[in-house]
Amino acid sequence: MANLDELKKYNFSFSKKFGQNFIFDTNLLESITKAAGIDNTCNVLEIGTGAGTLTTVLASKANKVVSYEIDTSLQSYLLDKFNSIPNVEIIFEDILKVPTSSIDDKFQNGYHIVANLPYYITTPIIFKFIEESKNLKTLTIMVQQEVAERLIAKEGTANYGAITASIATIGEVKIIKKISRNMFTPAPNVDSAIVQITITPNKYNIKNMSILKQTIKSAFQMRRKTLANNLKSTFGLDTNTINEILQQLHISPNARGETLSAQQFVDLANILAQK
Repeated sequence: MANLDELKKYNFSFSKKFGQNFIFDTNLLESITKAAGIDNTCNVLEIGTGAGTLTTVLASKANKVVSYEIDTSLQSYLLDKFNSIPNVEIIFEDILKVPTSSIDDKFQNGYHIVANLPYYITTPIIFKFIEESKNLKTLTIMVQQEVAERLIAKEGTANYGAITASIATIGEVKIIKKISRNMFTPAPNVDSAIVQITITPNKYNIKNMSILKQTIKSAFQMRRKTLANNLKSTFGLDTNTINEILQQLHISPNARGETLSAQQFVDLANILAQK
């Protein structure tokens, strides 16, 4: 298992730009892997290889681990470390720029994301994979505590947002464990939590995923505006048409986006897809 002294031999220094906060505690890494349900039948995508500490534990349990790392200053260290481990592939690319279809191609039989995510890419990563991936089964990710609370929020609460509703339309989410900031090197300014999102294929009868995505984003675009006003500007429909649709679904014309459940968003998007 890596430690800080080992990294220093490769002249590594932590980058604020890449939001690097590494975990060296083996017990914590083992508990993350166990919580993710990883065994020798599982293929894993890791985002942010970092010091390779989580990668090492995942490799000891999984069938295959593909790990993406954006920081090329770690290249010599990571290639030396994993060169002799046959079920690990390290790719030095920005995961946000990699087409999701090419990742799906690496995992024809499905895969699990397990990652200590850099905080600055948490939301884009979740949206990218839940909206675009065809083969993803679960995400078990380390996120900021406040983000974790947002992901599990219920409709009608202040924490409920576009990401919450989007996840709820395709799966289930739960907080597995809360993690003190002191478990990281260097320690961030906030505590974290391990969150697991389990994809449920065909959870709802979604007729057009692109329209559903548009509907949810529109609903939360201007939180002070009513749902009707946001939808009008996004879909170019007149007030009467929008009000008729909302009435059909027993939704008040004065409702705001944060009051709608996942089921209501799907029903609304399914009607809008026919307009």
